[in-house]
Amino acid sequence: MVTIYSTTWCGYCDRLKKQLDRENIAYNEIDIETDPDAAQTVMNANDGNQVVPTVIFTDGTAMTNPGVLEIKQHLAKTV
Repeated sequence: MVTIYSTTWCGYCDRLKKQLDRENIAYNEIDIETDPDAAQTVMNANDGNQVVPTVIFTDGTAMTNPGVLEIKQHLAKTV
């Protein structure tokens, strides 16, 4: 499972979630506009910027605006 940090208005976030759904990749979604701690997590992963989608993996690594292929490749390495 991955965690996607997003906003309700982010088109890139919507696209990524649809791709993950198609590939049956489980994810937890957190809206950074309603969760200040989540916003700080995103800023920590992106040199102080609130960039979404930011994906955090269970191994602690992060990707900013990744494609589903990048996520699949990373998950395959960590299994």
